[in-house]
Amino acid sequence: MLGNGEVVAKLEISWDELLDRGDEPIDISFPPVCDFHPSLTLKAAVLHPCDNDDSALLDSIVECEIARETDVGHEQFAKYMTSKTVTHLNDAVQHFQLVLDRCPVDHPDRAAALTNLASTRLKDYTENDRQDIVSITSLFREALALRPQGHPDHPLSIYHLAQALGWRYSKENFTAVYIHESARLCCKLMPLCPEGTYLHSIMVGPYGVNVVIYGCNNLPIDASDEGIHLRRVVLELCPPGNEHYPEALENLAETLRSRFEQCGSIDDLDECIQCGREAVSLCSEGHSKYDAYLNNLATSLLTRFKKLGKYHDLNEAISLYEKILRLCPVGHDFRHISLDNLGAALFTRFSQRSDVDDINRSISLHREALTLRPPGNPYRDYTLNNLAAALQIRYDNLDVSEDLSEDLNEAIDLYRDSLQSTQLDHPLRHTTLNNLSSALSSRFRQTLKDEDVEEAIRLCQESLEALSSLHPGRWLSYRGLQEAYLSRYRVQRKSADLSLAVENFRLGSRHLTQGFPERIGEAITWVRKSELYQHESALEAYQTCLDLFDNHVMMRSSIISRREAETALRGARSLPVDAASCAIRRDDLRRAVELLEQGRGQQWSLASRLKTPVEDLESENANLARRFSELSKCLSEAQSSTVSTDGTAADQAETRYRKLTELWGAVVAEIRDLKGFSHFLLPPLYEDLQAAARHGPVIILIASEYSCSAIIVPTSGDPHHVPLSSITLTDLKNLKDRFARAIRHASVMGPKVPRNDLIVLLRAVWDGIMLPIVNVLQHDLKLKHQSRIWLCPTAAFMSIPLHAAHPFQTKADRSKEPCLEDLYICSYTPTLSALVRSRQMMKKRVPPSFVAIGQGQPRAGKSKELLAIDSELELVRKLVPATANRTTVSGDAATRAGALQALQENNWVHLACHGKQDHEQPYNSRFAMKDEPLTLLDIMEKDIPHAEFAFLSACHTAVGDEETPDEVVHLAAGLQFSGFKSVIGTLWEVDDAVARHVVEAFYENMFKDLEDGDVMDCTKAAWALNRATHAVKTKVPLEQRMVFIHIGV
Repeated sequence: MLGNGEVVAKLEISWDELLDRGDEPIDISFPPVCDFHPSLTLKAAVLHPCDNDDSALLDSIVECEIARETDVGHEQFAKYMTSKTVTHLNDAVQHFQLVLDRCPVDHPDRAAALTNLASTRLKDYTENDRQDIVSITSLFREALALRPQGHPDHPLSIYHLAQALGWRYSKENFTAVYIHESARLCCKLMPLCPEGTYLHSIMVGPYGVNVVIYGCNNLPIDASDEGIHLRRVVLELCPPGNEHYPEALENLAETLRSRFEQCGSIDDLDECIQCGREAVSLCSEGHSKYDAYLNNLATSLLTRFKKLGKYHDLNEAISLYEKILRLCPVGHDFRHISLDNLGAALFTRFSQRSDVDDINRSISLHREALTLRPPGNPYRDYTLNNLAAALQIRYDNLDVSEDLSEDLNEAIDLYRDSLQSTQLDHPLRHTTLNNLSSALSSRFRQTLKDEDVEEAIRLCQESLEALSSLHPGRWLSYRGLQEAYLSRYRVQRKSADLSLAVENFRLGSRHLTQGFPERIGEAITWVRKSELYQHESALEAYQTCLDLFDNHVMMRSSIISRREAETALRGARSLPVDAASCAIRRDDLRRAVELLEQGRGQQWSLASRLKTPVEDLESENANLARRFSELSKCLSEAQSSTVSTDGTAADQAETRYRKLTELWGAVVAEIRDLKGFSHFLLPPLYEDLQAAARHGPVIILIASEYSCSAIIVPTSGDPHHVPLSSITLTDLKNLKDRFARAIRHASVMGPKVPRNDLIVLLRAVWDGIMLPIVNVLQHDLKLKHQSRIWLCPTAAFMSIPLHAAHPFQTKADRSKEPCLEDLYICSYTPTLSALVRSRQMMKKRVPPSFVAIGQGQPRAGKSKELLAIDSELELVRKLVPATANRTTVSGDAATRAGALQALQENNWVHLACHGKQDHEQPYNSRFAMKDEPLTLLDIMEKDIPHAEFAFLSACHTAVGDEETPDEVVHLAAGLQFSGFKSVIGTLWEVDDAVARHVVEAFYENMFKDLEDGDVMDCTKAAWALNRATHAVKTKVPLEQRMVFIHIGV
């Protein structure tokens, strides 16, 4: 039965007229119904009884009775639809029941009989409440089972069952399971109803699928897998353009966020934000739910910030909350919500940036919200907590005075008010317990009243008892307990309290439901407190920090966002050197080297993992090697150099990158299960790192607030510790600033004027830093004169020209005391791993090809013209052997693209141009070309495995980043990472006219005694630079000789 029992038309025809047509069918058209034109085809046949086939005659009689009863049923149903007389409906039910009784299970008309009876009874149920809906749906289910996929009436049977379930949902207390099934059936049905069919018109009409969508959209949020599946089904039912589509998107977003809050999967939160963005984009400001959609999107962005620490999420959330507040002026019903949400977001930003305007405004907003939420308001508890938290953080972070102590007392009173009005089983009660605990610990530190700290501990313990082992709220309890135990330890000095505090630091930093920023912050506090109180867990705390930080950075999809992560966390900048210092103070030098290496140069380390050679792995498991290589390539390509300004595109890129990272991590875990590969891509051990010292010792200089010292990694054996007891971190920072001033001053002096300021500073470097190291090299390691050494400076040491250390003294026999470069051939390395990688890549050599790239007139005169560039290029061309396949790229050809191509096609490069270190964004440091700059990012994205040597005759090419010095982000390091094993870089501005002398002396020494058939050797570069700086002493002033350094093999 399709339709609702309407009388379409009446047909009158005589039997004789019908029989005269014989086998010819009769097509009959009827007036339109719902814009469709129904039709009917009749065909008459004469049945002749067979003498010997009584069963056939009986069957035909039964078929006639079935047809007659069915017709009567339809006639009675049509009368009911016209008159609404229930007796007609009763008659229809009786006739259809008789038909069903005459149609056994295998009867071809049973499905139709089931459908007619169920449809009639459904009408009785919906209009008269007289039928059993359970049996009605059973009839429709049986009919559907008899009409499987492919049957012409399969779609019709799906429709009837879906309709019955929808009615059952609306009539039986809106039981969700019925609308769930109805929605799933509609989702199956829609593709089976082509546009233009009657069934399609019903489905898209007001009583079709929209009824199901409306019912589903009004269901409460269900974060189970089934609940989320339902939301996806509803989204399929209302494609873009449907009036319910934005609400369906929003419901899916809310359900995903709810599951994220329960399970912590960042993929759920990412998809939630994508859905929220789309829902907002489909609504104008006048839409009834526009502000609600904005609010939910802002809340999701704020939640993701707390998980991942991406500041653009926080700022976007605040911007959206500000917009919502403007849409909710005084008197608006939802103003209290927008006030409280914006206040909470500003509180979060204050906790990160400490802008007092943020916290003052946050408090003001919460106070206004509280006036709009009087006692009895269901949201009052939230505002009490939020206002209290804002007052407390202002007290904890600003100057502790009498006025601000009132903030703390008011916060405690507000927390208590909230607790008194909160049910014991309230899902957020634990938050108030933990917040009150924290406030009481703060007051204990002020008043020293034991009852405060004891109550603080009890409150956190009560919170933990109420929460499951993986509940996100446990992290707050761990934090509250460590704060309370530490507060009591400061006063009572009981070691048990310190141990309990450390245990809660350990639990908090390892609680997986929290995002990396929170866990890293907890681990950093653990580090600082264990150092302050000299607790034995300090090294464990440092290791935890570095592990968490490595994972945090690994999850960022862009180079820029990784740097943002590196600079955002307070106290993270000095972790590597402080960890090494801690290990040194515990006489564990090998561990010091390992920790320092793990924490430094993470950008290079992360990128190098994706370029790891797999030759050994291929011989063990070729399939795993192939999967690892393919995923590494995909991950490398998925990395973007910039953060997209399109929020949706950025979210999608982040999600894709993270999923690739998870797949890559799973493959790495499989590789580590192989015999002999258990340490695959884990932070290197000392034995691995010692390979960097194969051709000479590596001297690591460690600048920490706890100690300054050097570790010498020899070619074999244990490392040597060299205390630099006369130098502090403050001294190094002062020395760095004095060098910067002296270099600037020297740049305006005449070439013959003595550089007295520089001489004093270089003597200080010799006496306080390099002399103690030289003593160990000479007396303990017995290192021969003119042997090679590698300097690996950290932190403040990186801004000091260590290679130029000089005593500037005369011996008793009137000979001059040797300087560092008289004694040894000095090179630098950003990290030990970088040097190890360069040595490994030296195994594959190709015939030399040399390119000289020069640009003296970049970007149409926007930079100062370099007049000596062309002569320098010509000089280099003459000094390089003809066997090196020499080429030159200069003038109009020296564009960004031209320079990149030349770098990729040649394995020896000389680059002469303007160089610029970008202090705001070091990855934008650049070489000036004719059209646009060649940036560090451009270079990092290239892989040039056969490259060997690069001479960077440009300014500032080996200067690190002030914000993250231990990341060693500069142009020379970028070239080394991209494949160049040996690089000459510069520490400050180069005078191109004077530098020509150094360049000439360098190449003369580099290719000295090179005969036909000899191989050009990039490992001679350090020696050639050493000889060159000695050779030009009378021609080149001191600061222009010091400016050049060698990096690499």
